[in-house]
Amino acid sequence: MNRISQPVIAAAALFLLVGAGAAQEKRYVVIDQDAAGPGGTDMMSILVLLQAPNVQTLGITVVTGDQWRDEEVAHTLRLLELLGRSDIPVVPGAVYPLVRTQAETKLWEQQYGKVTYQGAWTRRESNHDPAEVPPMAEGKPSKLPLNEDAAHFLVRTVREHPHEVTVYAGGPMTNLALALSLDPHFAELSKGLVFMGGSLSPRTDDLEYANDPRHEFNLWFDPEAAHIVLRAHWPSVVCTTVDVSVKTRLSQEMFDQIAKAQTPAAQYVAHYSHPMRSYLWDELAAAAWIDPTLITGERQLYMDINLDRGSGYGDTLTWSERTKPALDLPLVHAQMDVDMARFGRMFVELMTRATPGAKP
Repeated sequence: MNRISQPVIAAAALFLLVGAGAAQEKRYVVIDQDAAGPGGTDMMSILVLLQAPNVQTLGITVVTGDQWRDEEVAHTLRLLELLGRSDIPVVPGAVYPLVRTQAETKLWEQQYGKVTYQGAWTRRESNHDPAEVPPMAEGKPSKLPLNEDAAHFLVRTVREHPHEVTVYAGGPMTNLALALSLDPHFAELSKGLVFMGGSLSPRTDDLEYANDPRHEFNLWFDPEAAHIVLRAHWPSVVCTTVDVSVKTRLSQEMFDQIAKAQTPAAQYVAHYSHPMRSYLWDELAAAAWIDPTLITGERQLYMDINLDRGSGYGDTLTWSERTKPALDLPLVHAQMDVDMARFGRMFVELMTRATPGAKP
């Protein structure tokens, strides 16, 4: 066996310690989510970020999208109670899009055709008054949300930690647009934007995209808000597209591995999520922010939203450097492919571990 000198061993040990410290360096995030629940992609993406040991979630701002805001707030508060993380503030945001209305959308459909998924406007479980919180399978929360609106909370949090906070957006961008209207420096004072949304040319026979490949719910539901956000001066913009999302699934094997664990996160998934029901939309956006090497293909492009009230209203617009309009648009890193095997292993590991910072 070769002999290694003590100084070399000491240097190697120091290198490993420094590397481990860097890997566990706290990363600040604010989660802006249309937090439908219980279970499902919205809740499980929140879990991905809460379960990561090197992520510090400074707050969760909630916006109407997959469900109405008030029931989403209740589901989020209850999730945090079940995890022992009620110390994280939950902040109510926008109830309605900036411009689009349900009534006008019905008129639009008469001319241009049916939109198959409209979130809170069409989900059977959301067919009630926006202020109503129906009975919850996981039980109602005992804690109240923060007495502040999402836009002011977002601005305040980013200003308290300038250039350190990543804004993670898993739903419509109404809250972010309102924050930008309050503070035009909101975006540039953040560390960057990570969002699930936008569709380019997904390879799928899913009817929602096969006939309209540029349509995607999060950006469609409030296109004016997305337009404002995508023109802001973010230090970086990372987009988890439909194109990569449709390559993901919560498989039965992954679900069974998670269900065997007795940790709060694992039991939440086991009770309220369903294998093979849908794609891991928001979970991938969260996981790829934690570990960008999960993404095996991306496109760098410029992105905006079609605001013409015609047939393409709310569709994703993209350009290359050569073809983009003469506008000040940030470059978007659009994720196009994923190592699903590695992502699956990471997701199972996160869901089955103890929740960092949990209190009884």
